Parts: sequence; structure tokens; C-alpha cells
Amino acid sequence: MEDHSTIPLKYHFKFLILSILGIFLFMTPITYGGETSIPVAVLAGELEAFLGENAVLLVLIIISISAILSLIAHFMHKSNPNTFAKGTMAGDLFNVGPVWLIVRLLGMIFAILTYFQIGWEGIYSDITGGLLLDGLLTFLLTVFLFAGLLLPLLLSFGLLELIGALFAKIMRPVFKLPGRSTVDNLTSWFGDGTVGVLLTNQQYEQGYYTKREAAVIGTTFSVVSITFTISIIQEVDLMHMFLPLYATIFVAGLVTALIMPRIPPLSRIPDETYTGDEHQLDESIPANYNPFTWGYKQAVTRAEKSPGVGGYFKAATKNILDMWIGVLPIVMAVGTLGLIVAEMTPFFTWIGTPFVPILELMQVPEAQAAAETILIGFTDMFLPALLIESVGNEMTRFIVAALSVVQLIYLSEVGGVLLASNIPINFKRLVVIFLLRTAIALPVIILMAHLIF
Repeated sequence: MEDHSTIPLKYHFKFLILSILGIFLFMTPITYGGETSIPVAVLAGELEAFLGENAVLLVLIIISISAILSLIAHFMHKSNPNTFAKGTMAGDLFNVGPVWLIVRLLGMIFAILTYFQIGWEGIYSDITGGLLLDGLLTFLLTVFLFAGLLLPLLLSFGLLELIGALFAKIMRPVFKLPGRSTVDNLTSWFGDGTVGVLLTNQQYEQGYYTKREAAVIGTTFSVVSITFTISIIQEVDLMHMFLPLYATIFVAGLVTALIMPRIPPLSRIPDETYTGDEHQLDESIPANYNPFTWGYKQAVTRAEKSPGVGGYFKAATKNILDMWIGVLPIVMAVGTLGLIVAEMTPFFTWIGTPFVPILELMQVPEAQAAAETILIGFTDMFLPALLIESVGNEMTRFIVAALSVVQLIYLSEVGGVLLASNIPINFKRLVVIFLLRTAIALPVIILMAHLIF
């Protein structure tokens, strides 16, 4: 590789300016409308507000297009393999396996029933399908637009190469991950967990992460954003304890991040690339370089090889369509089913019952109320806070709020996006990982709570 001093100056500026813009848009907390957020989330929120009720209609149209064209692609590809072939944009978008075809069709049915409020109320109520279609999915519609359009600023112009070199000596031995995964973590932390998953999926598809690394990052480092965490803390009326509560979340999250990559199922996922090759990203630093100079050299070289304006917008358009067509119907289908089970059945109360004696042994006040919330977070992160907000004991609300954030994987958002991505996480693995995160984090959180209260 040539010395970076021989690379034209314009590519140095291309790396610096576009990467700084990406950092500002995705990783810089700003105050807007009295709330802390990041610019991409603000842009998404403003567009959502501008669209108003039309946003819900757009989501319905996109989910319906996804389902109908997938059904057409399924039969046309069977009769003529050259139609909707993999490798073409139409084939990659709509030629899916039978399971995902059923899920997309189910997502369309749920969306139609919810939009027109017909059929069984359990599907379209404000606590099931309505919660998703009128709230989460309209936000995902706009955040996917801006994420797809602007994520290349983080991915394609050298920032990940620089960060990877700087953090490789920390991330690889401690978390068994490439240094560049630090960016995924920070993007989730400051922005949104779904954006972190999307970033991870793109890096995985491009061959920078192995299957194991992508699965670990997606289920362990696509952390809940600061903004989302604040919303949970407000819901349980503990803003006066923000610092100790956030410190507890950080400690419990760090412990789970240290343990999870070293135990099954994550440890058993092969270190192969998306294409199945045996591959490991080379993060070694040659002689006569330090981490910064080597990272900067790689970054400027990447900027030199990056696509022009036409290539940029072609890739951005594909990113947006991948997310709209692939993710929205799955979040609608899986999220609605999960919320129906959570809200309309005593299932989570039943499976939470074994936790009562455990919580009592750990001297958690109002153990029965707390136990009912422990596993319900798998469907939606806000449900534990909503169920526990009326409990009088602050320590109990503290424990439930912290656990709901650290559990991380919930079907109505991050879990649904993970299942819709190419990251090798199926539903069974998702359940096991959620249970393991809960088992690891719960005693840590309870210990911290006893130290604080």
C-alpha cells in the first residue's frame, strides 16, 4: 500500500470532512425541543411530524408492496429461475424463503387490519398493532430513510479504518471483536439500537465482520440509546436517581458484554464471512507505524477508493429499500404477535412465577410484581416500565427499569430488525440470548441496587 503522503490532498479532506459529518449526524448528542437526541433522529422525527397521518399510510403501502411482490416473485421464480434471480436488486428485495414470505404476508394482514381497525380488536388495539403501526413503524420509516442515505458517511470514507486501528488492542482481547465495532456501539448508544444493527448488518455483508462477530455485535453492542433509557427512567419516576441508575445499567451491560461472546450460542457461531469463506479482518499494525498513523493511512486509502456521487446514491437507495421492504413487515408481524401474547394472555405472568422465590431470596421488595415483568421485556422494552410504574417501592422500580434496558433484545424493535437482517440470529437463538442476558444481568443489578438503597 502506498504511503499516505503520496495520496492527493483531496482524499485527505474527503476522509476528514465526510467522516466528521458522519460523526456529527450519528454520534453527537444535541438538545432539540428540550430533549437530548442525535441529528439523524431529529431529522427522522421532523419528517415523521411533517408527514403526519400520511406516514402510517406510507408504511401500509410499503408493507403491502413487500408482501405482494414477494408472493409474485415466489411463483415467478419457481416457473422461471431467471426471474427475480438472486444478485439482482428485485431478486434480493423480493425473492425470500417461504418462512419470510409468510411473515411478510402476515405483516401486511396485521397492517391492513390495524389501519382500518377491522377484525379482532386484539390485533389493532393501541397496545398491540396500533402501538407498532402508529408509533414505532412511522419512526422507522423516516429513520431508515436518513440512515440509509447517510450511513455511508460512517462506512465508506475511512472512519471505520481509523477507529479499528485505534481500538483493536482493546476490543479484540476484551470482547473478541474488531476495533471498528466501537463505532457500532457508539452509534447505538448515542442514537438508536436499530441503526446500530443496520450498520452491523452492512459491515457483515461487506465482509468486515464474520458471522460470529456480527451476531455478537448485534445482540450485545447494539445498546439501548441514551434517549430511550431516559424515557424508561421517566416512566418509572426515577429521574432523581438518573446517575446511579445509569451507572448500574453500564456495569450490568459491561458484565454481559464480557461474558456473552465467550459462551454458547454466540461462541459456537463460526468465524466465517457472509459468503462462507474462512476470513478474519487483519488488524495487525506493521512495523514503523503506530495505531494512529496506520489507521490514518488506511482511512485515506479507503477515501481514495470510495465511490463517487453516483455510486454513493446508488448504494444509499439500495440500503433504504432493503430496510423498508425487508424490515418493516417483519417488525409489524413479529412485534404484533409478541404484544398480543404479552397483553392478551397470562403467559408472561406464568413464566415469571419461578422468579418470585429467587427475587425473595435476593431480598427484592414486592417480588411478585417484579417477577411478572422480568421476561415480558422480550416483546417490548417499555412493557416492564408500564407494568411496574404503579409499584410504590423505588428499589423494585429501579431493578425492573435497569433490567429492561440491559436485556436489549425486544421483538418490537431491535429483535425484529435482527431477525429481518442477514446476521445469523434466528428466533431460537434470540430467545436463548435474551434469557442468558437476563440471567447474567439480574444478580448484578440487584447487587448494585442493594448498594445504592
